[in-house]
Amino acid sequence: MKHILLGDEAIAQGAIDAGLSGVYAYPGTPSTEITEYIQLGEAKAPRGIFCRWATNEKTAMEAALGMTYAGKRALVCMKHVGMNVCADAFVNSAITGVNGGLVVVAADDPSMHSSQNEQDSRFYAKFALIPCFEPSNQQEAYDMTRQAFDLSEKLRVPVLMRVTTRMAHSRAMVVTADEKREQNAHSLPDNPQHFILLPAFAKRNYADLLAQQPEFVRLSEECGNNSYTKGIDPKRAIVACGIAYNYMQEAGIAKGASILKITHYPLPVALINKMVADGVEEILVAEEGQPVVEELLRGLVPSNIIIRGRLTGDLPRMGELSPDCFVQAKSQEPKAKSDLVLPGRPPSMCQGCGHRDMYTALNEVAREYPEPRIFGDIGCYTLGALSPFHAIHACVEMGASITMAKGAADAGQYPSIAVIGDSTFTHSGMTGLLDCANCNADVVVLISDNLTTGMTGGQDSAGTGKLERICMAMGIPEEHVRVVVPLAKNMDEMKQVIREEINYHGTSVVIARRECIQTLKRKVRK
Repeated sequence: MKHILLGDEAIAQGAIDAGLSGVYAYPGTPSTEITEYIQLGEAKAPRGIFCRWATNEKTAMEAALGMTYAGKRALVCMKHVGMNVCADAFVNSAITGVNGGLVVVAADDPSMHSSQNEQDSRFYAKFALIPCFEPSNQQEAYDMTRQAFDLSEKLRVPVLMRVTTRMAHSRAMVVTADEKREQNAHSLPDNPQHFILLPAFAKRNYADLLAQQPEFVRLSEECGNNSYTKGIDPKRAIVACGIAYNYMQEAGIAKGASILKITHYPLPVALINKMVADGVEEILVAEEGQPVVEELLRGLVPSNIIIRGRLTGDLPRMGELSPDCFVQAKSQEPKAKSDLVLPGRPPSMCQGCGHRDMYTALNEVAREYPEPRIFGDIGCYTLGALSPFHAIHACVEMGASITMAKGAADAGQYPSIAVIGDSTFTHSGMTGLLDCANCNADVVVLISDNLTTGMTGGQDSAGTGKLERICMAMGIPEEHVRVVVPLAKNMDEMKQVIREEINYHGTSVVIARRECIQTLKRKVRK
């Protein structure tokens, strides 16, 4: 059957058709649509697929590992920085191995469209010593997802699926399989010690994983995902990885050159050796993200072969690739600059958003103190750093606002204020609040609660309806867990509450609660 699917949707459909039993994820662009497709799709109910959002990527990874322990197939989805959150469980899952198939999808964001960095998740696969797929188009995304589950169960290790923003968020025709695989039956591991990482067991498991590495390489060479085509002029070669293969084809620069297409890692050493044997003298390496393959090739081919790519400046060192990048790399001439300069249009919070009234009140109170510092976090409210509010002095990563505010307070900063969203608070802010409570740090934590995960489209928030109880359970006195409604008519009350908690020299929480204007609009339309 033919469908027009986003890359994310192709992965989701591939997982469903592969006999998926559960998807575990925390929403993050550009990965969110994978889980949403399964949640909203017709296959969920009749097939009984578990697909509720997890509190964060670590809990998602651990729950998925538990599902595979019980013999079922599980999918974990996150954006690239989510790999940092789940890294402990992810790397150790390669040592425990899996019982049912386990596929981890990392959606990288080159050009940082909605992210703090451009990190490349292929490093995680190399770090954990497991196979990695990087599809070059939507059809491959569908096919490779099904293949990844089969490979995971065959090898008894998790498999990483790496995509980038353009692959995740572009549409193409996908032909799905007529035959849908049934879900695995419940079954427990033959050797439960595999999942007990006491040193004695972990050493044995790690030795087994190392012994599998030659087999991982052989499969990448022989499974058909990677391919080598000798060109008319084999002295020139292009090594194209993932979606960069499509960019290369669109640019039309490959005429006469040999082509090594890579969509399956570890690197296919035999195909690289064949390219060298054919007399290659110059290689252009095209890959989205960091120069992973470009660096590895320098240790695999003779030193007299010229390797060009991101490290040499032939392709841009940062940002997404495009067909224009390849044309420029071929000509080695700087791209002509247009005389047309368009004015920038920075993002801003929605009109009617509760975050706006919260920042207005916070700014007015903060101006009453000589050197206030406000530590922000990841979410829609991060836009409070921009005009017209300019309210945030720091923003690093999920959950850092509270612990940074604590550290600054420990150093004598006063007032020290943290601003964090409700979903981010339950994702990774609660432990920071516990640190504050344990020493009664002189910090005001302002939770801007819009009752949803707003930045990624309104997914369920794990703390909805529970925030006051969570904060008191962490040790914050009930009288210092305050709730306000961020509306213009309540401005005086909001300012008074914030002012009182700043003047209280201990840890306090102010919850500014008003529903996200976008989710409210959707409810009204329904």
